[in-house]
Amino acid sequence: MLLAHLSDLHLDGTEHAAARARAAVDRVRAAGDAVDALLVTGDLADHGAESEYEEVAALLAGLPFPVLTCPGNHDERRAYRKVLRDGATGDGPVDEFHVLRRDGAPALAVLMCDSSIPGAGAGALSPETLAWIDTSLTALPDEVPAVLAFHHPPARLHHPLPDRLRLTRPEDLADLLARHPRVLALLTGHAHTAAATSFAGVALRSAPAVTYTLRLPWEGEGHADDTQPPGLAYHVLAPGERHLTTHFRVAA
Repeated sequence: MLLAHLSDLHLDGTEHAAARARAAVDRVRAAGDAVDALLVTGDLADHGAESEYEEVAALLAGLPFPVLTCPGNHDERRAYRKVLRDGATGDGPVDEFHVLRRDGAPALAVLMCDSSIPGAGAGALSPETLAWIDTSLTALPDEVPAVLAFHHPPARLHHPLPDRLRLTRPEDLADLLARHPRVLALLTGHAHTAAATSFAGVALRSAPAVTYTLRLPWEGEGHADDTQPPGLAYHVLAPGERHLTTHFRVAA
């Protein structure tokens, strides 16, 4: 089973952002039916405007595989829901549960979780979302593994900007993961850099950003480097394995 993973499109009505997003999506589209789903882990829009989500919807329309998304700190829940969720209302967390199946491959549960805090840059998994994750995982058959996808990494990535704005109260997530060993990986964005580490004994993969690459402290002044091409990740789950293998790519 193959998951494509994009994050941080930050579509804002400009051709610069749109061109980078098209390049990343076209790179995934070229893989065709090898891809079982495309995950987009937040900051789809830059300002949370309805017009930006209409741009997102047009960009992701017509792909030959399911597209699963969740909000980030730049997203606005009401506009996100209105445009991307068929006019649904409400400003609570946007959480979605999916089970992917492919002939000859293991089933995989994908929980797209809302870690945004309206009006804030840092993130949190609300009590409502944590309870939903717990209930959803408990209801799965024993043999079905799962991944949790959300915007804010819960672990330090050793850059002051994403570390200052990472997931708050990570101990709540750690407690949940201890009860659910079926979780193979946490898939996030937000940091604008491809990163691989672990959290509470579970693999953590941060997708590179589409809009710009985070310049690391030892790479020079300023944090935003848009001279680098848009990035993406592919996560592979093979029959008989209980771990994801991740490959990072650029859309040059």
